[in-house]
Amino acid sequence: MRRLASCILLLCPFGTMAQTANTDSVHTIQEVVVSGFRIAGNVWASSPVQTLSHTDMERLGIRDMGDALKRFAGVQVKDYGGVGGMKTVNIRGLGAGHTGVVYDDVQVGDCQSGQVDLSRFTLDNVSLVSLQVGQADDIYQSAKAYASAGLINIRTLEDSDTAGRLSATVRTGSYGLLSPALLFHQQYSRLRIGVYGNHERADGVYDFKLKNGNKTIRERRSNSDIETWHGELNMAWQTDSRQILKWKAYGFTSHRGLPGAVIYDNPHSAERLTDKNVFTQVFYENRLKPRIRFKTAAKWNYAWTRYSDDPAGGYKEDTYRQQEAYLTATLWCEPLRELHLSLAQDYAYNHLTMTLPQASDPTRNSLWTALAANCHTGRFVFNASVLATNITEKVKLGRASGGFHRLSPAFSLQWHCLRHLRFRLGYKDIFRTPTLNELYYTGVGNRCLEPETSRQWNLGATYCQTFRQTLQLSLTADGYLGNVTDKIIAVPKMFYWQMMNAGKVHQTGLDLSMNIERRWGGKTSLAVTGSYSFLKATDRTDPADVYYGDQIAYTPRHSGAAGILLHTSWADLGYNVLWMGERYSLGYAIPQNRMAGFADHCITLSKELRVFRQQLRIRFDLRNLGNKNYEIVRFYPMPGTNWRLSISWKGRGKVKR
Repeated sequence: MRRLASCILLLCPFGTMAQTANTDSVHTIQEVVVSGFRIAGNVWASSPVQTLSHTDMERLGIRDMGDALKRFAGVQVKDYGGVGGMKTVNIRGLGAGHTGVVYDDVQVGDCQSGQVDLSRFTLDNVSLVSLQVGQADDIYQSAKAYASAGLINIRTLEDSDTAGRLSATVRTGSYGLLSPALLFHQQYSRLRIGVYGNHERADGVYDFKLKNGNKTIRERRSNSDIETWHGELNMAWQTDSRQILKWKAYGFTSHRGLPGAVIYDNPHSAERLTDKNVFTQVFYENRLKPRIRFKTAAKWNYAWTRYSDDPAGGYKEDTYRQQEAYLTATLWCEPLRELHLSLAQDYAYNHLTMTLPQASDPTRNSLWTALAANCHTGRFVFNASVLATNITEKVKLGRASGGFHRLSPAFSLQWHCLRHLRFRLGYKDIFRTPTLNELYYTGVGNRCLEPETSRQWNLGATYCQTFRQTLQLSLTADGYLGNVTDKIIAVPKMFYWQMMNAGKVHQTGLDLSMNIERRWGGKTSLAVTGSYSFLKATDRTDPADVYYGDQIAYTPRHSGAAGILLHTSWADLGYNVLWMGERYSLGYAIPQNRMAGFADHCITLSKELRVFRQQLRIRFDLRNLGNKNYEIVRFYPMPGTNWRLSISWKGRGKVKR
């Protein structure tokens, strides 16, 4: 193929010269498109990595970030229902606090709860969503990225489009949904500018049927309205071929009702939540030499939350404010062709104020130092890292915790034993620092808490092969073992609850994924995807407990997803199903705590049109075809059959010099 391409390139100039000698006519060579299969990153990685691109999410009819992550093996998304329901991610039964989130190269944090609500991120301006479990192959990252058992990486479109583009999207659907969005990108020589804005509102009212004990409740979900505003401004300055400077400003505000749990026949709730979040971040990278790279970033984040309720005892209102300053720097080098090294240093300052009585108003100073190595020789790839964490705290009132100081090692190994087959092995020892709520929340917090430690082993295999350039098959299988010690739980103590280190959990699991794609020509293809997860996560705290050996709360033994996508020159048609087996709302596996399994079926139809050289895309989604008000969180019924219509327009401009 290389020789043939070279001959064609050599012959073309001579052919053009011959024509020029005889005539002044201009000949236009038709565009040649070379298409091939994209091999998923999970196949090449030495530890589990799963990704979804912007195109994948559009064709599959994925609506939000939680919906995207539900399609990854080993992931459970806690969804409290409704259009604006909170969504947090639990990886392999470890809990949401063990999951980190990176947004355009900089970590997103919440020192108060330790959980990032993924419903605040929209997909219109997202180019890629990936999930990394364990030690990553890419050691050119921040020190804090090593501090989580699993890492969600979100990358926006501002890094993927260099030509000018203006796009607008309008969505409408069930429960009074209306959501317009606007995205603009423009390249001015070395300067790239991106602007994104989104507004969403919905009344969130839907009928539901729920069985509570021996009684079947038929009511309407109320107090689940939501209104959000989200805006971003991105700028990137490519000073030369080696250096780039990026700046991002982010603003988000939401006003929503919290529908609350449906207890017996009382669906009423008056809880309201208002969130405001603003942050700005600066990122700089310099490729000093071909074998030396350096990057650094700084971020300032402010979050304001107001919670209110109007119970029978009288109106109550609490306000929380978080301030964060974050600095990171990473140096990467290649001393040998087969060896890469990196050194990363991060610092974070967090301050939380609360209007609660006797509030401690804690301040946390965190320092992370990571040293990592990547070595690839022949058929082997080896990664290793060690993370040093040093955290100190002080409070306005009372006594502060003693701080946290730990070393956390990790490694991963890949063996490319055959042309299409690879094996991988990984280990990670990491811990979750107690959140400021767990330490200092009035009447509940415990300032003597120890970190929640997790030790995870992973053994897997990947296979990928292309047959006759028309059919591709890729398979991955990962088995894992894990232990969590000093698990932080809330236990009753006299007349109130208190946070305690009173838990041990043992995990045994298996994650499987499959992707088959068949192509006919360049415009028709059929893709079949599937994932399955088995997880046995049992309580191993005290053999004398009646729930010893039972599955931990909200963790199904079996879960999975499957999808079929038909892509043609006329339209895209997709069918997807998400399913989850039975689980228990508490760690005591008795019939009263059992939650039935469910399956959510959906279909997506989308068509792309060309109107006056502009791109117009129309997409229709129909969700929950079975019309079941299943529960992901106990007593929070999900909507029945619902629909959504999206109309997107994309126009392209030119690079301005």
